[in-house]
Amino acid sequence: MDFTSLYNHHEREVFAAVMETAPTYPVIEADPELMADVACVALNRLPPRYIRHAVDYSFYLTEQERLDVNAAIKEAVSYAFNFVQARSVLRAKQK
Repeated sequence: MDFTSLYNHHEREVFAAVMETAPTYPVIEADPELMADVACVALNRLPPRYIRHAVDYSFYLTEQERLDVNAAIKEAVSYAFNFVQARSVLRAKQK
């Protein structure tokens, strides 16, 4: 059995949202480790939706559900950037 075609639908959407939002947070954008942290925090705030093909997920969503998912991703990414930024500031003060 080959499970390599399975993935969390939100991963690609979150990665794109992180890249789109990153210029607003130049300190985080400059650090690949912090960018990965942002993606992890955002993904952990969203329910996983494992699929094999993007069309599998999108086909079954209503327009309202699609809007809700997009809003949830945007909120999760915003939260993640603020969380990682606050933790980075806290760590810097402790040094």
